[in-house]
Amino acid sequence: MDKAVSRKATHVANATAAPYRTPDERSAEGRLIRDSVPRSSQAGWKLPEHRRDVVDLLEQSNAGRLPRLIPIRFGRMSASPFSFYRGAAALMAADLATTPTSGLRVQACGDAHLMNFGGFATPERNVIFDINDLDETLPAPFEWDLKRLAASVVIAAQHLELPYSDTVRLTTDLARGYREHMHDYAYMRALDVWYDRIDLQKYQDKSGDPDVVEHARKRIAQRIEVERRKTVPDHLYPRLVTEEGGRPRIKDEPPIIFHPDADLAPGLESGYAEALASYRETLADHVRVLFDRFHLVDLAVKVVGVGSVGTMCGVGLFMASDNDPLFLQIKEAKASVLEPYAGKSLYANHGQRVIAGQRIMQSASDVFLGWSRGKNERDFYVRQLRDMKMSVVIEALDAGLLRQYGRMCAHALARAHARSGDAAMIAGYMGSGGTFDDAITEFATEYSTQNRRDYREFIKAIREGRIQAVVED
Repeated sequence: MDKAVSRKATHVANATAAPYRTPDERSAEGRLIRDSVPRSSQAGWKLPEHRRDVVDLLEQSNAGRLPRLIPIRFGRMSASPFSFYRGAAALMAADLATTPTSGLRVQACGDAHLMNFGGFATPERNVIFDINDLDETLPAPFEWDLKRLAASVVIAAQHLELPYSDTVRLTTDLARGYREHMHDYAYMRALDVWYDRIDLQKYQDKSGDPDVVEHARKRIAQRIEVERRKTVPDHLYPRLVTEEGGRPRIKDEPPIIFHPDADLAPGLESGYAEALASYRETLADHVRVLFDRFHLVDLAVKVVGVGSVGTMCGVGLFMASDNDPLFLQIKEAKASVLEPYAGKSLYANHGQRVIAGQRIMQSASDVFLGWSRGKNERDFYVRQLRDMKMSVVIEALDAGLLRQYGRMCAHALARAHARSGDAAMIAGYMGSGGTFDDAITEFATEYSTQNRRDYREFIKAIREGRIQAVVED
């Protein structure tokens, strides 16, 4: 029997054999953890004695990336301390591993910063708010995600030049929001937790500022209406595709979008037949019926994000007939940045790891989610490209809106963690007062200072020529 299957079977058997405990009993067990890992121990940030060089660790994270794209990755990270933070998940994972941990594990995002949350359409065409980037997902202590999210709020607030008092207030509010939502999930029925979702069209936050919530609701409604009008045939297709001799072809915009050669993409000569067949097998039977209506017309490499730059990411154009396109994003999945510290994945294919994590953490997932392995031995996962995907523009936020957005992210993270972790134990550990909130806030503010120091070291390395960075126009 495959080792991964055996381990999963053992986990299921253990879960089935575990005696029933009430939420109150599990909460009490969570409170006992404070004796060995006090909530106050989650506060602050102390530089490890033998911390690795920032640039060395970032260069190590480039292993396996396309060399020609690495300068673009570093160029994007050089834009600001906030951009640097987005691309430095591997650095923070190493740092979090040196901090005290509760031992309460969940399916973690692994890179839970503000820009990895957003809105997207469900298969039923509702628009929900959730975590939308899970490339680094892996089981890990729940507080690692929360600390990374809280630190991103502080760094975003500094990017917006908000007063320190506002920064502390909204970061504490995020931690409190996570804690309060986890308490709610602790006493909800299991199916109610699983079915819960943040519906952007019905969004409300009774604990938020009423004026800010109403303003946010109006902006969300306007954005949803705009996105609904951006159909794939009428909006995305003209932007990405040109007609050459009557045949659709994805537009080249080097170095961001380009067609690979056979050396870069060994499956090119066969039209990626083997990889597509392997991907098709990971789809549910009813989705295969839909997928089989489409045929691959073109595929190009497409550089995305900050942390993903340099990995083998592409976009495939599939057509069912004229004016009936489907764009699938093909993203390389490497080992999670958490793996050296939280343990190896159960899955032999990292694309499957990502998809499994998405299905656990997201309240709804793309019907075309699947995975494959290329002839170049790279692992990939597949999903639709920009299916009404909406992300926040940090620079467009003020203190009130950043606070509200942070609360939405905290809610989404608590819901995602409650689906896989023991919400009652986590809630019991955090408690009902502000001790845990204050600890997370203190960590986040102190780690933001570390991020600035690391950013300065990074910029210094670029200026000294140790690493190359290309800033795009």
